[in-house]
Amino acid sequence: MTVEVGMLAPDFALPANNGETVKLSSFQGENVILYFYPKDMTPGCTTEACDFRDQHESFKGLDAVILGISPDPVDRHVKFVEKHGLPFLLLADPDHQVAEAYGVWKLKKNFGKEYMGIERSTFVINKEGKIAKEWRKVKVKGHVEEAMEFLGEKL
Repeated sequence: MTVEVGMLAPDFALPANNGETVKLSSFQGENVILYFYPKDMTPGCTTEACDFRDQHESFKGLDAVILGISPDPVDRHVKFVEKHGLPFLLLADPDHQVAEAYGVWKLKKNFGKEYMGIERSTFVINKEGKIAKEWRKVKVKGHVEEAMEFLGEKL
């Protein structure tokens, strides 16, 4: 299954680095930046998380909440958040059910090896809970600014 712009975003409940279970539906009335990334503490994922961190206040000014999802366990998310001072929640999806619901759990290739993993992707979910924008196969450089620009112009 995959999602498309205009669809109601699939709801979920996942454990977060703050020790709580986070439900997407609890953010109704706010814009949500939902970004999927492969792995904590890796160069690209750290850059992306820090870019979102650095623009966190600007996103808040646009009524947007940032949520990051990866297959990493909660304890690894806690270390990642503490190490980089991330002011938003990271959610653990170890069985990749949410990644599959959003169509970002994909066959990947690296150095001739094939494996299943997260395709770096971001979704903007509007205040009504519908997908307003999606980016798949995200290139980290400039992506956070692109997401903020979309929010500022379209929502």
